[in-house]
Amino acid sequence: MRAICLAIGRLKAGPERELVERYCQRLTSGGRAVGLAGVDLVELPESRAASAQARKSDEAERMAARVSQGATLIIFDERGRAIDSAKFASIVQDTTESASDLVLAIGGPDGFDETFRKSAQHVVSFGQLTMPHQLVRGLVLEQLYRATTILTGHPYHRS
Repeated sequence: MRAICLAIGRLKAGPERELVERYCQRLTSGGRAVGLAGVDLVELPESRAASAQARKSDEAERMAARVSQGATLIIFDERGRAIDSAKFASIVQDTTESASDLVLAIGGPDGFDETFRKSAQHVVSFGQLTMPHQLVRGLVLEQLYRATTILTGHPYHRS
């Protein structure tokens, strides 16, 4: 199974991109033990539509086109459910056993279109704080890496 980190906006060179690349490399080598064949980072440009709703709809349409049939979609959104790393690892494990792909979606500055949000199997929150999307990518990939270490019994995660 392949993991896909689907994000609105592009990362520029710098520490955020280096962090994302570090966890992508760790997932490429460490994810195999739990059935992950690696992770793809797919960056889509922000919509230039006039209204926030039009931007969310445009971005949702482009994101939905990247979610394959049979994939598990996890959206990261401040209005989602706060879970711990062990629960996230459990979701990853269930996904590797039942889905074709694992899609981890990070929306644009306006958030997610409600229809796209409702299409997700899981809507997860890192808390109610608003965070820069560049940092959220690093957090998402670190949590995916952490999930693989939890599932393999690696000492990276400490309870």
